[in-house]
Amino acid sequence: MESKIYNIEGQEAGTVTVPEAIFGLRWNGDLVHQVLTSMQSTARFGTADAKGRGEVRGGGKKPWKQKGTGRARHGSSRSPIWKGGGVTHGPLSERNYDRKVNRAMKTRALYTLLSRKMKEGEILFVSDLSGAETKTKHAVLALSNFSKLKGFNKIAYKSGRRALIATPAHGEGLVRSFRNLQSTIVSEVRNLNPIDVAKYKYLVISKPTESLAELAKRA
Repeated sequence: MESKIYNIEGQEAGTVTVPEAIFGLRWNGDLVHQVLTSMQSTARFGTADAKGRGEVRGGGKKPWKQKGTGRARHGSSRSPIWKGGGVTHGPLSERNYDRKVNRAMKTRALYTLLSRKMKEGEILFVSDLSGAETKTKHAVLALSNFSKLKGFNKIAYKSGRRALIATPAHGEGLVRSFRNLQSTIVSEVRNLNPIDVAKYKYLVISKPTESLAELAKRA
């Protein structure tokens, strides 16, 4: 498979051969759904916590004597049926939401999502993004240039999750230039994950040769 490479001005700058094993897979919705839900569940914090009757303060004294009042017998005002009492079967903070998914499944789901984006024309290979470093206005200009390409007309929108920019190595200047744009995020290729790829509409891959080599290491 071959794909076009563009420069930061949005002009063609050559081609790159992309591996079929990463960008040519058939869609597997069951696998992608399982991996995405598992990763989201693992990232969840068990912060919800309700106190049981033994944890609620007070209630040590019997509300009234056992017999002779004509009322139902009660041993504590912190019973779950009383206002201010404990909660029956409430959420506990120690609950673990982790769901294990092995690395091979995560990698396969990532490649499947990349294949879908490639098929739908939502992946853009850029020779080098160093010209967009340091200044936000340079980043905005780069996205504006990319928006003129067929299929990428929405990449410069300010709202929503528009572009995930993947680079072969960390670049502080590039991160600074794009961090003020809420619709974009910069990530190293080795940190790409199914959730981010599924969340953002477009994927911009900088320095394709190096990036693809890094991506192939995860197989």
